[in-house]
Amino acid sequence: MTTVTTPAKFTELGLIPPLLARITELGYQQPTPIQAQVIPSVLAGRDLIAGANTGSGKTASFALPMLQHIHAEKPMSSKGGKGNYATGLILVPTRELAKQVADNIKSYAVHFNGAIKTVAVFGGVSANTQMLALRGGTDILVATPGRLLDLISSNAIKLDRVKTVVLDEADRMLSLGFTEELSELLALLPNKKQTLLFSATFPEQVEALTQDLLTDPLELQLQSADASTLVQRVFTVNKGEKTAVLAHLIHQHQWRQALIFVNAKNSCNHLADKLSKRGITAEVFHGDKGQGARSRVLEAFKAGEIDVLIATDIAARGLDIEKLPVVINFDLPRSPLDYMHRIGRSGRAGEVGLALSLIDYDDFHHFKIIEKKNKIRLEREQVAGFEFDDTVSEELLAAIKPTAKPEGSGKKKWNR
Repeated sequence: MTTVTTPAKFTELGLIPPLLARITELGYQQPTPIQAQVIPSVLAGRDLIAGANTGSGKTASFALPMLQHIHAEKPMSSKGGKGNYATGLILVPTRELAKQVADNIKSYAVHFNGAIKTVAVFGGVSANTQMLALRGGTDILVATPGRLLDLISSNAIKLDRVKTVVLDEADRMLSLGFTEELSELLALLPNKKQTLLFSATFPEQVEALTQDLLTDPLELQLQSADASTLVQRVFTVNKGEKTAVLAHLIHQHQWRQALIFVNAKNSCNHLADKLSKRGITAEVFHGDKGQGARSRVLEAFKAGEIDVLIATDIAARGLDIEKLPVVINFDLPRSPLDYMHRIGRSGRAGEVGLALSLIDYDDFHHFKIIEKKNKIRLEREQVAGFEFDDTVSEELLAAIKPTAKPEGSGKKKWNR
């Protein structure tokens, strides 16, 4: 893949005045590396597969040229009659990401004065409402695969006029078991179309998609300098003391906001209850909550009305939480690839961020796998007042070695 690090000016990317005016209003100073490379390529009609660091401005890189294409063709398409069609299709893995992408597109299209219609469809809410929104078709459809198939079976939308299809977070969709749904949807698309595939990682399933779907694609692997703004730290703790250490860190640092990841829905509620007993109020975000409740919690967190949010991995992909200071792995992600997506919720768009992982002895081996898969190596630290006790097992002592002092004390910290 091509590695690109040099951005250009937005005025050099071939965008039309309404989009450039909106970019200026939104305060975008210069394109990120992925925007600088992807926007001209999409405008030129190329298929592409692109990988980039999370928080690198990916949505704008495909949304802006898609809007420009649709705007240019709108007079022609309006003569062709009305129907339940879509011109641009963006497939995403989660409800929250679908809503966020659609909201971003609507924002970029402000200066088209309502001429371009964007609809988001996803599960957890009434299908009837979404069917009404799709009456007369839509220019851009942002969808999760399952709900889109439901709407197609109800004849609410057809995909035979799609000219551009975007698979966002393709690796995540495949890992969530969307393979059959994706295959069914892709079979409904016309043979002649532009295909844009975005994936942070490239497992075998993604590679297979590129061969089956894309025509002579431009392949880009873009590394943003913004990645250096995220600081990663690892704290080793005694078994059973993670909650105490977490509460101590929250009280000590008084973070404006903290996003805490756990692996199970019931773990969210359990940890929230334990933190409450330590004087910390936390909200939870997981798949058992209704879509309305999930949306309210997420919007409140983005608005700074919630200080601590405990979430499963449904919050790990694509969500843009402005200036989030810290992400904490209370539980390590099961997949090493999800580690980078989780911590990528902080340190976005050049902002300084912090990613903390709490690991006890049972986590040591898995964290080494995470490091190996993501080609990182992090120093193990301890929190003052929560060092390993004197009764630590011989097996643990054999697995770690002292390297330096823990944060805020004169005692040892350990490195595996």
